[in-house]
Amino acid sequence: QVQLVESGGGWVQAVGSLRLSCAASGRTFVSFDKGWFRQAPGREREFVAAISWSGDRTIYTNSVKGRSTISRDNAENTVYLQMNSLKPEDTARYYCAGRAGGSGSIYSRDYNLWGQGTQVTVSS
Repeated sequence: QVQLVESGGGWVQAVGSLRLSCAASGRTFVSFDKGWFRQAPGREREFVAAISWSGDRTIYTNSVKGRSTISRDNAENTVYLQMNSLKPEDTARYYCAGRAGGSGSIYSRDYNLWGQGTQVTVSS
């Protein structure tokens, strides 16, 4: 069974940067799309970014576009989310998600694999 484990979260001051990682274990996930979602207290889980299994297609929500980059290293079974110019409104728990095949999706319902999340806190 595939497991996703996020890391890289933490506390950072506004305009700082963080790189989140999502490592997969259990079996190869080369053919899996990957997505990042986040959830702040009292709010619904929202889409952040996604990358197709081949890495040739990436999608970003408008609020992080231009400030974040999603990438993947299939040899290492890891997906990354580099976030720059962080804002207090980026504070949330960030979740990695996976689904077989496809070309990336912004909908959480399309993903059937989820990690436990990593907390990102941005102070002003």
